[in-house]
Amino acid sequence: MSTCNAQAAGKKGDERKAFMKSCLSAQPATTAAAAPATQQEKMKVCNKEAAGKKGDERKAFMSECLKK
Repeated sequence: MSTCNAQAAGKKGDERKAFMKSCLSAQPATTAAAAPATQQEKMKVCNKEAAGKKGDERKAFMSECLKK
């Protein structure tokens, strides 16, 4: 889900709905298999998931997220 959300950035309305539907149906249900392949993709996904976190909380979250 988070990978598809990252890829859907900038899309809105029906275009986003259609994209999310096809993206989610194309990905396996397990989170491990849906993990981003490159470090850059991991950073994008982790940054989105870290929204609202600050300071040490964000550092700890990002560290754990990027290890996955």
